[in-house]
Amino acid sequence: MRPDLDVVAGLVPTGSRVLDLGCGDGELLDHLFHESGCTGTGVEIEDRAVVRAIRRGVPVIELDVDTELSELADDSYDVVVLSRTLQALRRPADVLAEIRRIGRRCVVSVPNFGLWKHRASLVVRGRMPVSRELPYPWFETPNIHLSTLPDLEELFAARDWTVETRLLLDERGRRLANERLANLRAGAAVYLLSR
Repeated sequence: MRPDLDVVAGLVPTGSRVLDLGCGDGELLDHLFHESGCTGTGVEIEDRAVVRAIRRGVPVIELDVDTELSELADDSYDVVVLSRTLQALRRPADVLAEIRRIGRRCVVSVPNFGLWKHRASLVVRGRMPVSRELPYPWFETPNIHLSTLPDLEELFAARDWTVETRLLLDERGRRLANERLANLRAGAAVYLLSR
């Protein structure tokens, strides 16, 4: 499993009903089902990923996260996961508002555009960064809303989410031991939010 997914899984309580938005091939849900006794559903829009998730035995539905979350009932999940998905959405603020209706908690993992190497790439080279966390050139990236950690935390507050936990990851997806200069040092972050 991707290192950041391992961190995400560690924030999902045993036995939770989980909705994984942008679940890809269902790797996280498969892990949560077998290791944590969770139940739940994945949401994915890419056909090939849906097929791979189904082959894993993960229940998945095809919905556009930006426009079709109204199809899901109020308070139908304990935890909603957005793993490397929020920054790829057209309307991230609206999606966060919808998730408050659907689940009591949310786990969000995102790349941090404020990482010092990303800043240096812009300043020194005058070019958009390409890194382990942001692996695509600007014209092919699925990431349409790049943010720094303070930007993201401001959005969470504006959508009335409380940050229960913030875990910082280095560029390889491993946890950083301390939070000093977090916005400069973290390649990504994982948040546990509650309403």
